[in-house]
Amino acid sequence: MVMTASKIIFNLLLVGSMVSFGASSETIALSPVSDVDISMVQSAPLYNSWPMIQSFSNKVLCAFSKGSAHTINEGKRGVYARISKDAGRTWDSEICVVNDPKIGEVTIGKGLDETGAALIWVRRWGARKGHDLYRTTDGYSFEKISTPQFSPMPMQVTDICHIPGKGLMSLWFAGNYANKTGGHSWGTLFSSDNGHTWIQRAIEVDLPITEWPTEQSMIHLGNGKILAIARSERGTKYQFQLTSTDNGLTWKREKTNIGDVCESTPSLIYDSNSGNVYNYYYQRGAKKLKVRVVNATFIFSNPTKWPEPKTIAKGHEARAYDAGNVNGTVHNDKHILALYTGTISDTAVFTVSIKPQSEE
Repeated sequence: MVMTASKIIFNLLLVGSMVSFGASSETIALSPVSDVDISMVQSAPLYNSWPMIQSFSNKVLCAFSKGSAHTINEGKRGVYARISKDAGRTWDSEICVVNDPKIGEVTIGKGLDETGAALIWVRRWGARKGHDLYRTTDGYSFEKISTPQFSPMPMQVTDICHIPGKGLMSLWFAGNYANKTGGHSWGTLFSSDNGHTWIQRAIEVDLPITEWPTEQSMIHLGNGKILAIARSERGTKYQFQLTSTDNGLTWKREKTNIGDVCESTPSLIYDSNSGNVYNYYYQRGAKKLKVRVVNATFIFSNPTKWPEPKTIAKGHEARAYDAGNVNGTVHNDKHILALYTGTISDTAVFTVSIKPQSEE
């Protein structure tokens, strides 16, 4: 099977079998997970990046941003989406969600509303900064349903989580990456009307950059407990753990023992049957897609006792920031992860489908 990902040329090693993408000797090793599959979602000769993936209505939606470089505010950057009807093996033609030529648009979060429709957060950056929430029932037509008025203006709003009896919640973070001494914040967004309106609350403000939890991923564990993992910025080498015991009203922030990171965006998946939480992330620089699996109840109170990671895949990019930003979803009995990898001007979006392992 031969496929071409624009200028991205590498081989893919799949648990005993080889799928070739060109003629390079670069490989992505996927082991020891069984039933591993990798699919190329988007490979136009542009900077295709920051994908969000969501299972809904027996389909898988992958939304991503397409531009010319690793920049968020260029007018030519827009948001696009593709649908898979076969669990991520093949993808329909791309659909333009939004592409205002005067503004850069980037996918930043995803989720479901209470009817099962898919929701996508889109950041507008440039002359008119803001965030819009789009809704789709089929993955082919998208309706903008909300443009919240924020203060402070988030840098990003992250994935949507269902809070039983309350509604929908997203986490956000705001700040300036150039400011190392203060001015950084994070907090929550609540919606009780299926995402049409949102209430913003700040949890921590005026943080130094080394204490700033960004690009958070959260899961609801039941009985009011929420567990979130966040990345750190500008050379700090740890993930943060954020926990709440009152459905997100109050929070505790702690550093974890996870140090094999380089501004590595996490994605959490919770299996309520086994009680396990899966922490997926891409270690930039080392070029490794990793997972740590642990009992959710145990790790909730023991943030420095995450087990050692397992490598799922290995990238090939020359520059660290031309890959990463993992986002995951559960589809049937598989975890499907979206990420991007490539060169300084040409990246492709891929999905990695794996059958989850139990903790050891």
